[in-house]
Amino acid sequence: MRSCSPCAACKLLRRRCAEDCIFAPYFPSQDPHRFAIVHKVFGASNELPVDHRGDAASSMVYEANARVRDPVYGCAGAISYLQNQVSQLQMQLTVAQTELLRIKVQQDSPSPPYLAPTNNFNNIVSQPEYLNFPSSTNVIQDPSLKTESFWT
Repeated sequence: MRSCSPCAACKLLRRRCAEDCIFAPYFPSQDPHRFAIVHKVFGASNELPVDHRGDAASSMVYEANARVRDPVYGCAGAISYLQNQVSQLQMQLTVAQTELLRIKVQQDSPSPPYLAPTNNFNNIVSQPEYLNFPSSTNVIQDPSLKTESFWT
């Protein structure tokens, strides 16, 4: 048995709330905004079978709130956003799994024979010639080389 207070639907529609009001179980008087948003988007109807009304009320509240936040896309916008997020996360997971597989293959493959490091720090003369960088004053300027620009 419910209290004497009319449900949120009857309050908004300004009608007498009957003891067997179909809206009362889904739109209690303590939450008038819940019915107001549903009524604004969908209107009021009682054409659903009783066993589907609870789910329909919850669904309509969710959709109505989504329509207020995003009048163009409503729930479809939220669903699209979440699908894109899932797709991005799946790609990140695939990249991570590929990287793990690459590391595992590297660890499982035989390593090259161990070579003892040599100490060439004391013998600087033995460095390869390409490591002996010339200073800018020793650079030979070739007049036959022209500098061209893409912008001229």
